[in-house]
Amino acid sequence: MAKVFKKASRNGQLVLYLGKRDFVDHVESVDPVEGVLKIDQSALGGRKVWLQMTCAFRYGSEDLDVIGLSFRKDIWMQHLQLFPPAGHNPTITPLHEALQKKAGEEGLPFTIEIPTNLPCSVTLQPGEDNKSKACGVDFEVKAYMAMEADNPDEQVDKQDTCRLIIRKIQYAPNQTGPGPKLAIMKCFMTSDKPVHMELSLDKEIFYHGNPIPVKIKVTNKTSKVINKVKISVDQTTDVVLYSADKYTKNILSQEFLETIEAEGTFEKALSITPLLANNKDKKGLALDGKLKDEDTNLASSAIIRPGMERDIMGILVSYKIKVNLVSGGGGFLGGLTASEVTGEIPLILMHPKPKA
Repeated sequence: MAKVFKKASRNGQLVLYLGKRDFVDHVESVDPVEGVLKIDQSALGGRKVWLQMTCAFRYGSEDLDVIGLSFRKDIWMQHLQLFPPAGHNPTITPLHEALQKKAGEEGLPFTIEIPTNLPCSVTLQPGEDNKSKACGVDFEVKAYMAMEADNPDEQVDKQDTCRLIIRKIQYAPNQTGPGPKLAIMKCFMTSDKPVHMELSLDKEIFYHGNPIPVKIKVTNKTSKVINKVKISVDQTTDVVLYSADKYTKNILSQEFLETIEAEGTFEKALSITPLLANNKDKKGLALDGKLKDEDTNLASSAIIRPGMERDIMGILVSYKIKVNLVSGGGGFLGGLTASEVTGEIPLILMHPKPKA
């Protein structure tokens, strides 16, 4: 075990140990959350020790909670009573044994199973002046002392609580389908003859940070010269849990000075690479769930499996590639004389499965 993640309550009477903070959704199952909680039993005073795991959707600033508005929606929650023991007897794994050595004799092992129908972790990029907890979907493991697991009338002291944010992530499947294709026939403004354009990607899924070759085939039957190809990528964030809000943000816009003569043809693969590094200033951009002081990337495309409830996903992220063929636009009148033909195809961005 290379690293131990440890979080103690303010009074040091509870210490939570995890061997990792990223838990992989394998479609059929999700990595179990295995950990150890160290408890100072002399400080309980008749209270019990509870472990709570929550998948929640936060869609507002923590500062607004003071006026009585809740901006956190729990999607899923599970409680375990760790002390006094109440029937939670996990199968002890090598990870438990390693963490037990760190915690000592006061450590109690636990295992929490994450359901397969929950969303993956997503963070919406805050503005530069916003230092509060980011909006998005997150998972949290919390240990605390209380008489009951979830009694709203019982005040649980923050001194008696420790918590760790974890991430649920998904890798691209080994078996993928063919890449998307589009064939359209459109006319430029003021032209009575069409442009045939075919767009395609050579595979269904692309990995974050890798170049994406967009194959473009054009038959220009008009008398106009196409002097530019513009390729853009848009990210659409669909907030499905509490409203029908959709936010579309451009994450890449690139121009290629390719010339397609009147009544001419063109066939070429033009390469693009959408990166978070070029979009750090865009508030509300969806990112893969972020842990404190760790880097992240553009959010992975949401994959909805058969039987999953769309509303429980919280946030759905999708991408599309838009290709514009531009004719004109030069000279004294500039953009007033430009005319475009546009086509769109979907894009799926994910992480590759790590090599064993």
